[in-house]
Amino acid sequence: MKFAICNETFLDWPFDSAFAFAAECGYTGIEIAPFTLNHDAREITGEQREEVRRLAAAHKLEVVGLHWLLAKTEGFHLTSPDAEVRRRTSAYVQDLVRLCGDIGGTRMIFGSPQQRNVLSGVTPEEAFDYAAGVVSECTPLLEKTGVTLCMEPLAPAEGNFLNTADEAVRLIEKVGHPNVRLILDCKAMSSEAAPIPELIRRHVKHLAHFHANDPNKQGPGFGELDFRPIFAALQEVDYGGWVSVEVFDYAPGIERLARESIDYMRKTLAELAAN
Repeated sequence: MKFAICNETFLDWPFDSAFAFAAECGYTGIEIAPFTLNHDAREITGEQREEVRRLAAAHKLEVVGLHWLLAKTEGFHLTSPDAEVRRRTSAYVQDLVRLCGDIGGTRMIFGSPQQRNVLSGVTPEEAFDYAAGVVSECTPLLEKTGVTLCMEPLAPAEGNFLNTADEAVRLIEKVGHPNVRLILDCKAMSSEAAPIPELIRRHVKHLAHFHANDPNKQGPGFGELDFRPIFAALQEVDYGGWVSVEVFDYAPGIERLARESIDYMRKTLAELAAN
């Protein structure tokens, strides 16, 4: 397992300072929210893209990829009944694929619940078909660039589409392309009936990325969620990919969240190794 952290954790810190602190804490990867560069990814300049790559390399960090893909955008929706909205959404996701490749990333995490919720008058099955169509249109570019689009199940408290890992896998299998896979998020999985370790084992075939956080919206180790069985399951299925810290509540402070999250994860792995 490799540890990364999502860059919006550092709020308004300059990228250079954020990347330096992430590296100091021991992270080897950085995951980028596009809105931290510009609310419209199409307006992120070539110079900005190169600067992200340069700063990451300077601090010996790997750019994992992108998340919060449609956050702070307007006019895009994965499950819209309007064919033109879906066309624009597919085109914009493809713009993000190019951005991801330009900054050196290989993973794109499709959460963005507000831009995928099932709208009034649309049946769940229609929404599913609309989403599959949008994602399928992106697969040639995903394959060409070597970027993997990871569909993220989110808890019902956050949205009404793809609320379980089973539902996300159903969409992934309908699209049926190796560059469309699954991301599992601890906070989201905590809302499911099945325990997190069971979900990891059940869906390892499709798993391409992992987010570490607590149901209290803070980092791993800041709440009641025990990561020992979670990391034991990841080890059991031989998961060697990224584990990215993603938080939503910054109350403990940026430095504490970044440093203590990775310290807790390392301690947990050490305890597993000792047993």
